[in-house]
Amino acid sequence: MALTSVLTVGFVALSSYLLLCRGLRYLRRDGKHAQYPYKSREDFSKMTAQHAFEITKYTISLEFPFTIEKALQFALFRTYGIPTISKLLCDTRQLSEARNAPKRYADTAILITEFLTHEPTSDRACSAIARMNYLHGMWQKRGRISNDDMLYTLSLFVLEVDRWVRTYEWRALTPMELCAFGTQWKSIGDVMGISFAGLKHGPSDFVDGLQFVEDLRHWAEDYEKRTMVPNGWNHKLAEETIAILLCNAPHFLKPYGKQAVITLMDGRLRRAMMYPDPPSQYLPLVSFALHARKLFIRHLLPPRPYFMRFRTVSDGPDPKTGRYHQTIYEAEPWYVKPTLYNRYNLAAWFRWLLGKPYPGPKKFKPEGYDILELGPLNLENSGQDECKETRERLMGAGRGACPFAFKG
Repeated sequence: MALTSVLTVGFVALSSYLLLCRGLRYLRRDGKHAQYPYKSREDFSKMTAQHAFEITKYTISLEFPFTIEKALQFALFRTYGIPTISKLLCDTRQLSEARNAPKRYADTAILITEFLTHEPTSDRACSAIARMNYLHGMWQKRGRISNDDMLYTLSLFVLEVDRWVRTYEWRALTPMELCAFGTQWKSIGDVMGISFAGLKHGPSDFVDGLQFVEDLRHWAEDYEKRTMVPNGWNHKLAEETIAILLCNAPHFLKPYGKQAVITLMDGRLRRAMMYPDPPSQYLPLVSFALHARKLFIRHLLPPRPYFMRFRTVSDGPDPKTGRYHQTIYEAEPWYVKPTLYNRYNLAAWFRWLLGKPYPGPKKFKPEGYDILELGPLNLENSGQDECKETRERLMGAGRGACPFAFKG
């Protein structure tokens, strides 16, 4: 009888927990859809950049933080399969050499985070776009960055997020959420000066963010077929980037981790990166692990509470330095505040055991970062006035409005 009672109590407790998780799991999605006035496809054409930011932010910080972070990382990685992009990055030596790659990787991630996770009219978002435009502009003036390469890179920040969430997360993006990503990136592309003339409905005939996403999907597929080809520059960048992604893995696990990364590539990208197909056992193993995670989250985890929202940069400036800090880092602790916790938590001890750097050394700028100084060390003090002028112009340009509102 005692065993039967224990089993009964256990069954009731497990069933109750599963029902609780099921009941809570979709509350945020349903609440957000009720909050915004975008109930039909016709409504999507009126979506503002401000609302798009708010919608994408909750998906990034609360709904799918792990997968969207990896999707954005993979989006950057995928651009290295285009020789015109990889050759330029190798020529700058910012991502192709181990001494520069971790900082360049951190700076790029910070700039993207700043304009994705802060209101489009905010100082931080406009500063990040101004700085990015300045750094790109130097190469655009020399004819080293084409509009197509810029458009392709932008497309992946939408398409890879959609693909990774749809494939590996506990639910797919809803039409309203995907429309928000399209709307947000259309707004960003506009202020980056990207021409959408090559898209089916560009540059002034887009109906809404969903149509924009579908146009990007078809255009990017055609662009990859034409330009994603094997090249030594691609391979060189891929090697350095994989090294950053696996920097915290013990040495004996790195070959297996590298094969897992190669497994996540499709055949076209793998050939462009000049990697052979991974051993046959990797695909089912990687697929099983990612799909097991999907089912575990969907059925056994309650939704992430707001106080546990995912953040990679500080909410506000440091009161002493006026600078911002990274809160999460990959290979090297650039701009991470050397607090007692950051220096002596389990992750820091683990990195110390592996002989990896942890927060503290001055070379990693523990005082934090100024958005308008991000970039190669030799350019930290360059372009400040130009960036400030661009920032002020962007802040006064009504960037929170609907980017599809004006035709012709």
